[in-house]
Amino acid sequence: MTVPLGVMRGLDQCASASGRFTILALDHRQNLRRELRPSDPDGVSYGELVDFKRAVVRTAAPVGSGILLDPEVGVAQVIVDGSLPGSLGLIVAVEATGFLGEPTARRSRILSGWGVDRIKRMGASAAKLLVYYHPDSPTAGEQERFVAEVATACGEADLAMFLEPLSYDPGGGQLAPEERRRVVVETARRLVPLGATVLKAEFPYPADVTDARRWREACLELNEAAGIPWVVLSGGVDHGTFEQQAEAACAAGASGILAGRSIWADAAPLAPDPRDAFLAGAARDRLQRLADIVERHATPWRMARGAPTAPAPTEGWYASY
Repeated sequence: MTVPLGVMRGLDQCASASGRFTILALDHRQNLRRELRPSDPDGVSYGELVDFKRAVVRTAAPVGSGILLDPEVGVAQVIVDGSLPGSLGLIVAVEATGFLGEPTARRSRILSGWGVDRIKRMGASAAKLLVYYHPDSPTAGEQERFVAEVATACGEADLAMFLEPLSYDPGGGQLAPEERRRVVVETARRLVPLGATVLKAEFPYPADVTDARRWREACLELNEAAGIPWVVLSGGVDHGTFEQQAEAACAAGASGILAGRSIWADAAPLAPDPRDAFLAGAARDRLQRLADIVERHATPWRMARGAPTAPAPTEGWYASY
């Protein structure tokens, strides 16, 4: 896979000095309201959302190699007020939160008034695209075309694309453990070739499956199906479980983690002073432990199967770039 220099540079910005990803996810919007005030999510103001994201970025995020934010709540504010360190890789979501259509046939979309070109223009290192996907859903083909369109736009903008497929049951229930594994792996096989740079993958099994052998086999299968650098997301599991999942994924070939709620969710309902104390203490410690796991076990992205490369520059290369 040959890519422009901007893609290479963006991935380096999001990685540690060793080329591994420890990225904090904070692109939550409507579901952050539920974390902040479970009894009255609709009562959470825009200012409260921004204040919480500022607090997380100031206190916990600098431990990692990058951060994922959204355009609606927080990314502009933490750049303007200096909360976001210039040394931290910045990934910005391009999609609108939620989905269109029925829960059994979901359709993703770009946030109105936003796009890949604007993510590039604001100075982000990479774009992130979340899509709800099941290979047997009646909207699977439409979602595939959507991924390809966004990937093309990222390519034209010299911008890396982190692709985050989220599985669901088109029958309206919950995916059984082995079906979830099949869907996560098959989704990687189908969507990655459409133009993803890095796959942000669900762990192949739900949290109630704890068999280490099944974890390893599934993660190796996912690594083979992805064929590009990939990171594992936390999906809201408790932090202890996610540390174990992160180690299993990295040992099987992942290039790191991209995790959110398992790190900072416990701080969300707290008053400002205890919230900030938690973020500066327990949340930073959690992210540091994940960084240690990643540095010990993950594959540097440049050494991963199917890693992006750029042609060796020759004299006068810039004239045709």
